[in-house]
Amino acid sequence: MQSVIAPVGILGFGVEGQSSLQYLLSMGIKDIVIMDKNPIDSNLLGGASSALIFTGDNYLDGLKECVTVIRSAGVYPMMPELLTFQMNGGLLTSQVEIYFQETKVKKIIGVTGTLGKGSCVSMIAHVLKAVGMPSEIGGNFGVPALDLLKTDSPDRVAILELSSFQLMTLAHSPEIAVVLNVTSEHLDWHRSVEEYRDAKANIVRYQKASDCCIYFNDSVHATEVAKQSKALALSFGHGNFDASIIGETLHVSDATLALSECGIRGAYQLENMAAAALACKALGVFGDESLQALKTYEPLRFRMEFKGEVKGIEFFNDSYATRPDATIAAAKSMKRPFSLVLGGSEKDADFKELAASLATLPLLKKVGLIGDTALRLKQELHEANVSVLVTIFPSLKDAFTEAVKIGAGGALLFSPACASFGLFKNYKARGEAFDALVDDFN
Repeated sequence: MQSVIAPVGILGFGVEGQSSLQYLLSMGIKDIVIMDKNPIDSNLLGGASSALIFTGDNYLDGLKECVTVIRSAGVYPMMPELLTFQMNGGLLTSQVEIYFQETKVKKIIGVTGTLGKGSCVSMIAHVLKAVGMPSEIGGNFGVPALDLLKTDSPDRVAILELSSFQLMTLAHSPEIAVVLNVTSEHLDWHRSVEEYRDAKANIVRYQKASDCCIYFNDSVHATEVAKQSKALALSFGHGNFDASIIGETLHVSDATLALSECGIRGAYQLENMAAAALACKALGVFGDESLQALKTYEPLRFRMEFKGEVKGIEFFNDSYATRPDATIAAAKSMKRPFSLVLGGSEKDADFKELAASLATLPLLKKVGLIGDTALRLKQELHEANVSVLVTIFPSLKDAFTEAVKIGAGGALLFSPACASFGLFKNYKARGEAFDALVDDFN
């Protein structure tokens, strides 16, 4: 295997690091060093009982024992210790980097953006399944990239969700690159907005003229990323593009798809469907085939998930919305008078645009706030002249109890705009708690 030279270090031993370990063992490499600031469960080592383990504050001391280091995506690659490791001749790589070097698949579709990546990759897979084209999802969504190599096949299409963490050190670009809306995110990890956006650009930076770059024309920063590609460019947006969104209808070639024909809610999902249809078009799938398949697509869990109508109230679980722009999109898509439950853990997000947007929505009737961000959100909503009742609650249950007073003919949108920590383990646990409240309301 040319992509790594032993001894091999695994930096970060979460799900991705554990996948890297199994990959190395499958390749017959046992000269392994595992580094993680947190304690490591020996039961997770499998056949690597002889691996060197470095944990605690000095976990990076393990770098001295390595020739190659596989960086887990969440590990910041510009740490001084990693720069020194490379200056001394060490090879720093990642799961996605190795995957690009080792895979034999027919095509790689890479999807990035600030919002919508998971929905877009799952939509692409849904269409390809409908037309009988084998595919597999991996990367930041689905399974770790190296797990895809277990069933690698030249007749298969790989669909990779690629985060800025994964793209930052990637010196390869997929044959089909999809660039969704790019704003800013993870500024507690990236040193600047510019670094974040520059990392995103790696998805197209190494493309060839024979490749394809698909981008959201309405996004200034997505367009800037696309300009760095040498590939054929296909664009989508609200206007006259290769995939056009007019009102709540998607047009691709001579085919059309109305949102009302689909199993998902939220007009913003038309942007993800447009990107998915163009990605499939780059593989030779006709527009009418893609749009027909998308009619039966079901939303991912906790992504503007419609939970049904109970006692005349529609319930939407958008727990995955951990950023203000996700909540803006969800709130704008509401069709009934609605209550909104917001808030969570603090990561210094800017709520000004969210507050200004909510102030323009006549269907918004009340706002319930929870979590560490509640006080700051209330202040921002006040300064934006949001005129509806805004109340802080100690728990999601309390906020829910008040929100359902919207009554029959209304809706409750749970779209927090914040991470979940403090009140919940993660967005999944938070979403499950909301589901339980809806079930109890029956």
